[in-house]
Amino acid sequence: MNRRDFIQKNTMAGFAIAASPVISQANPAPEKEDTRLYWAKLLYKIAEPVLRNLSEGTLQKNWQVELSPIWDNRNAKVAFLEGFARTMTGIAPWLALPDTDNEEGRLRKKLRTYALGSIKNSVDPASPDYMLWRKEGQTLVDAAFLAQSFLKAPEALWQPLDDTTKKRVIEEFRLLRRVVPGNNNWLLFSAMVEVFLQFAGEEADRFRIDYGLRIIESFYVGDGWFKDGEVFHMDYYNSFVIHPMIVDVLDTLLKVQKRQWPDRKNQALEDQHTKAVKRMQRQADFLERLISPEGSFPPFGRSITYRLGAFQALAHTALLHQLPEGVSPAQVRCAMTAVMKRMFGQEGVFDKAGWLTLGFAGHQPGIADSYSNAGSMYLTSLGFLPLGLPETDPFWSAPDEEWTQQKAWSGKPFKKDKAVSY
Repeated sequence: MNRRDFIQKNTMAGFAIAASPVISQANPAPEKEDTRLYWAKLLYKIAEPVLRNLSEGTLQKNWQVELSPIWDNRNAKVAFLEGFARTMTGIAPWLALPDTDNEEGRLRKKLRTYALGSIKNSVDPASPDYMLWRKEGQTLVDAAFLAQSFLKAPEALWQPLDDTTKKRVIEEFRLLRRVVPGNNNWLLFSAMVEVFLQFAGEEADRFRIDYGLRIIESFYVGDGWFKDGEVFHMDYYNSFVIHPMIVDVLDTLLKVQKRQWPDRKNQALEDQHTKAVKRMQRQADFLERLISPEGSFPPFGRSITYRLGAFQALAHTALLHQLPEGVSPAQVRCAMTAVMKRMFGQEGVFDKAGWLTLGFAGHQPGIADSYSNAGSMYLTSLGFLPLGLPETDPFWSAPDEEWTQQKAWSGKPFKKDKAVSY
């Protein structure tokens, strides 16, 4: 088999991602893989169908959304906002990077253009892709993810919008006060929407922010774990939602305060933010240790079909340069790359048209929850947050390292685990 045939055989949806290095007389040494470009191409493959179609006003026309076999019969159009908003959150830090004239830069620039067009169409009542903003409580969830994307990349995703689009987004967010969140992680969705309104210079409902943070704090059980309501659930919601949203809400409150009162110091808020970051670090420590030497991780709990979204807390700490002590950026990069290859190398993760399917490592609709649809799957984009770090950052530039389970199961020294008291 010649080199061209090898690459074509191992191409993933048009991207030449080889399964193994090519060795020949002309090229005796294995080629070093560009891990960052692998991540960028995979994220582009995930995001492009959603954002391109929405920016062109053809999302609802072209996407035949797959629903859970036990679908709860809510309006199925919630899927379009789910797919859009969840994609936006994961790609936002990457889109915030400056333009570069290379393959990654061209992909990023194209997605940023699609993203801005998508935001505009999503809130334009005259667009065929105007979202289901004013019906179903689910809208609050995905409005929060969209708000989070604006907060992660305001100069790339919020400031460039025209005034009409900004006003429409703000109006749709305000109208979501009709939704009464449950006594669980949904409190953070209300808080996120309101804190974005405050960031945007609008009047926010501070009760929804403060009450949400206070009640979620009461759910903390220790060692980096929160209950999700009155009962503890062994699942990935601490990473899907709880830790990252607490940190982003508190970070935004601090930014707003410093903008409005640059000379005022709020030590209580500073301390609250510091504690939230430390708790997320502890959660990230657990997540890194869950990755097996082979790049797998246990599929337990609700919403396991969100795939890489299970690692948001780990990805978020990497993005913030707040990884746990003893966990290096390089070992996280290597561990998460192994998971990506293990998961997205499985047949059936994407359908024939390029949309994500219901499943974990393939098309497995039987594990979908009653609220799950193909749009829900795009929470997987949150595993790609470190792409927001420049290529010179140690996350990308440091030499490869083994991660915890690789060290442990090969008889090498590894960091001893211990509980925390904060």
